[in-house]
Amino acid sequence: MEIILQPDAESASRLAARLIARLVREKPDAVLGLATGGTPLLVYRELIRLHREEGLDFSRVTTFNLDEYIGLAPEHPQSYHAYMREHLFRHLNIPPENTHLPEGLAADVPKECEAYEQAIRAAGGIDLQLLGIGADGHIGFNEPTSSLASRTRIKTLARRTVEDNARFFDGDASKVPRHCITMGIGTILEARRVVLLAFGKSKALAIAETVEGPVSANVPASVLQHHPVAKLFLDEEAGAELRRADYYRWIYANKPAWQQDA
Repeated sequence: MEIILQPDAESASRLAARLIARLVREKPDAVLGLATGGTPLLVYRELIRLHREEGLDFSRVTTFNLDEYIGLAPEHPQSYHAYMREHLFRHLNIPPENTHLPEGLAADVPKECEAYEQAIRAAGGIDLQLLGIGADGHIGFNEPTSSLASRTRIKTLARRTVEDNARFFDGDASKVPRHCITMGIGTILEARRVVLLAFGKSKALAIAETVEGPVSANVPASVLQHHPVAKLFLDEEAGAELRRADYYRWIYANKPAWQQDA
């Protein structure tokens, strides 16, 4: 696990976007795992800029999103289908047929979950998975106590997650769906690289527990300690509770030149 502390969210997001861009340039048919919410927006804006101004080509890229609310149609403005169209896909030259999200209106949810797993396998697996983190340490919608070996499945959202996501539903928690389809933790761990973003003081405790605490299903993101190539891009506020912050800064500043991929 590599901890990359930056002064602010903008700096951290630019570095994360540069890492993704390098992968796409080196492997034009890369498979990207994508996330939603407020955290990855700066990364997506930078990828759009790189596409428009520097010709970053997404024409052969395939994407799989982490999750989708159950009960929301793709056209619903708060669905993750709509989020991805608005904030990324419509701005890039990625073919629509190459973009994948769970189907929130699936008649048979377990069947949809298995089909999603099969589609990831058929694409050759995920090369890089982008993640945010909840204030309780969840990744995707894998709430605390989720199995660390879990696969794509239905999950009931925790009360805190519902309350946190109410800001996307006019501040009304009653409008937030209570169930979702999410990639499991085991699914996420199979990605060849993982990039986790965390910004703001509300994420500081979760980051400290993820990085320096024990691996525990009570803090699902802590399982990334076992991933061979996990990079955490943090602003100073999100890293404020890290006891070894100076060590992480030193290591990043003194990496050999051939490791300077972010």
